[in-house]
Amino acid sequence: MDGIFSSSAGVQLARGFVADGRDPEEAERLARLNLIFLALPNPADITALFPRFDELRARLETVVTHKGSGEEIEEAFLGLYAHVHLNEAHYTSKERRRMDEAGGYWNHAGGLSPVLKAEPWIKPDTVSADFGAGNGLQRLLLQLLYPHAKTVQIEISSRMADIGESLRDWLGVAEDRVEWIIDDVLNVSATGYDFIYLYRPVRPEGAGRGFYTRFASEVEGEDPPPVIFSIADCLRDFLSERYEVFYGDGHLTCFKPR
Repeated sequence: MDGIFSSSAGVQLARGFVADGRDPEEAERLARLNLIFLALPNPADITALFPRFDELRARLETVVTHKGSGEEIEEAFLGLYAHVHLNEAHYTSKERRRMDEAGGYWNHAGGLSPVLKAEPWIKPDTVSADFGAGNGLQRLLLQLLYPHAKTVQIEISSRMADIGESLRDWLGVAEDRVEWIIDDVLNVSATGYDFIYLYRPVRPEGAGRGFYTRFASEVEGEDPPPVIFSIADCLRDFLSERYEVFYGDGHLTCFKPR
């Protein structure tokens, strides 16, 4: 797919996003994602898993073809992206009950901002992790845009992991670049990573407080500590002065070691 990244369509898309106020580098990355989704074949099990895929992609293609504004194109792409992310889907009653007890989210899409802002922090030898990965779409897109050594997807639902593996194959991400850990995030160490993403996997109380306390201690003990992208952040109060916030918009909070 490399050819589409430098196409005139990509340049035009990026210019439209810039005209609507996006950072030029992020605009180029968003244009690449749009063209990738327009060029891909239909995913496997499209009817069962993604019943609106054709409809939503056709809408995106129409808006792009008719040279809609950057805002209109981004809105159409977000609809398709969220559908493929499978918001609140494919968890058993037991898994939902466990996540409700811990105050986690059921695979809500964290938006595009974490994907578009990650490039400066992802190197070829980076090992990244997602605590509460859902079907893993966000980290798969990171592998697609910024190939790196390995993505570790931590997810309680084996069914979501199976769907994630189907998406990995659909997106053309190499099998050896993605590892799944099927477990409750409360049981998984935060050591061994260069870049970590989390979307409030648990509430910061009870067992969740223990999770954030341990998580903060483990990442601060790393040399160097990883960069952390946190949606609906609960981590800040547990980190020491070893970390600083380098970006925050009320939804996404990004931390790096001082």
